[in-house]
Amino acid sequence: MKKLLIKFLLFIVSMAFLFGYAAGQERIAACGDDQVLIIDSEASEGKNVKTVWTWKVSDAVDLPEVYQQYMLSNDDCKPVDGNKKILITSSSGGVVLVDRETGKSLFYAHVPNAHSAEYLPNDRIAVALSTAEGGNSIEVYDESRSDEVLYRDSLHSGHGVVWIQEIETLFALGGSELRAYSLENWNSEKPELKLENSWVLPDRGGHDLISVSDNRLILTTGDSVWNFDIKEEKFSPFSALEGIRGVKSVNYDETTGRLIYTKAEESWWTENIYCRNPDKVITLPGLKLYKVRALKDQMN
Repeated sequence: MKKLLIKFLLFIVSMAFLFGYAAGQERIAACGDDQVLIIDSEASEGKNVKTVWTWKVSDAVDLPEVYQQYMLSNDDCKPVDGNKKILITSSSGGVVLVDRETGKSLFYAHVPNAHSAEYLPNDRIAVALSTAEGGNSIEVYDESRSDEVLYRDSLHSGHGVVWIQEIETLFALGGSELRAYSLENWNSEKPELKLENSWVLPDRGGHDLISVSDNRLILTTGDSVWNFDIKEEKFSPFSALEGIRGVKSVNYDETTGRLIYTKAEESWWTENIYCRNPDKVITLPGLKLYKVRALKDQMN
């Protein structure tokens, strides 16, 4: 009986570790200036910050020198491929896919005022480009072919891209509209995005875009934060942050109510990461912080 109890307890502990429920396992990817940090959020509070992984462009010696200059103002840092890679965009004009274990640059491209990117089926990458010469668009790349644009569509002030596998739809956020795309000719050398629908935003200045479920998006604008019901095609205020201006990034778990976000406090940037349920603030002094991303699935 004692042996069975021990085996059962070991099983519970292993499952908790696997799914990230063990103490100190929640991770947040934070980006600003020329770097990306992954923080153990449960072990961090105030200026007491536990960092478990760091990437700086100066350490990316496998990037051509000119591309290092494109990664000096990092504005998004999405963990992808089971959190094994980080997809980083920079308003300085670049995007890079980094292997977390080795720090190797797996893909890079010059993308004017890149503001967000998304990992797509067949190892393809979509990037949203904001206002700039050569920007105002959404572009598609292949991980194996750095700096080669495979497809491009105009999108004014592109700021967000999110793929929802369950409905096989890519959503893209611009300054005044939300779009839905399907993938066409995706197994060919010339993939395309087919525009299926678009919606005018309820507020000015689309900024951040995340998926909460296969039927719900959350997006931020200059003046507030909104839900978007995909089936009903309707916007509604996201009550937890309704009316808060300048939210640069938002992460939300609708099952637990866990909320992590950043908001502009010094011009376009901040030093603070705001957490709710439980409530606390994590501060990174000296870093012009832009977006943060909660690592999904297994927290490692």
